[in-house]
Amino acid sequence: MLKHSDVWSAIDRLAHEYGLSASGLAKKAGLDPTTFNKSKRITREGKLRWPSTESISKVLTATGATLGEFVTFIGTADSGGVYRHIPLIGFAQAGADGFFDDAGYPVGGSWDEVPFPDVGDPHAFALEISGNSMEPVFRDGDTVIVSPDSSIRRGDRVVVKTTDGEILAKQLRRQTARKVELQSINNEHDDRVIGAESLEWIARIVWASQ
Repeated sequence: MLKHSDVWSAIDRLAHEYGLSASGLAKKAGLDPTTFNKSKRITREGKLRWPSTESISKVLTATGATLGEFVTFIGTADSGGVYRHIPLIGFAQAGADGFFDDAGYPVGGSWDEVPFPDVGDPHAFALEISGNSMEPVFRDGDTVIVSPDSSIRRGDRVVVKTTDGEILAKQLRRQTARKVELQSINNEHDDRVIGAESLEWIARIVWASQ
């Protein structure tokens, strides 16, 4: 499983790789210089504070590092951080037959792969975003990690495949036995309502990298 300490360790190691301190890395990414300070990693109440997806995305953009490079920094020899290669599937591929079973699990094998920490779902896969319906959260070309086995709640960002082969990346507004209501983050795109009979599968986005 992905550990709190492993992610922060990856940020520290990424900073070192580029000759920066943690505060220097934050500043380079346009963040508050104290964003990655050790004092910010645990709240006053003793709760673990995770770095936001947005802050990590800004760091990768500022340094030019890729998601794969960042992943290699996750975990240390002492912590035993584990990561594995997961399928990387494009939007066009995802909509075609032969890449997923009825449960939304990737099948076949004619895809690229990317390394990523174990998220506790053997069926997790990476999906390359196409289009601008989720801007500014996800942009064309971004990669998201999708977990078919993760539970889904209202407000989660999800990937949906319809029986017509359409792939959508949106925010879940409501799900009932009869339909799924999806919200577009980008106001220029309409929200969608998909009947249960037209829904092939729905899965939660658990990670994103710009």
